[in-house]
Amino acid sequence: MWYVYILESQSDNNNYVGMSDNLSRRITLHNSGKVTFTQYRVPFKIIYCEAYLNKHDAAAREQFLKSGWGKNFIKRVLKNYLKAKKFGG
Repeated sequence: MWYVYILESQSDNNNYVGMSDNLSRRITLHNSGKVTFTQYRVPFKIIYCEAYLNKHDAAAREQFLKSGWGKNFIKRVLKNYLKAKKFGG
């Protein structure tokens, strides 16, 4: 099983989209600062996840979520979470 996930940095509130075949191990690597791209933005919490049966489908979805259309999708899907966070709820 492959996972596409969105992490939220607790230090700067920015999001990171990634994929992995071992989600818990990958989040642990992110939070321990062992992922170069995110090492200065720890700690993270997972705010969204999708599961896929193969790597190709997961990679395609990851690329979509990193695009402009994908960012709009994330805003719509997480609308209530993001709104509550914006207003401190």
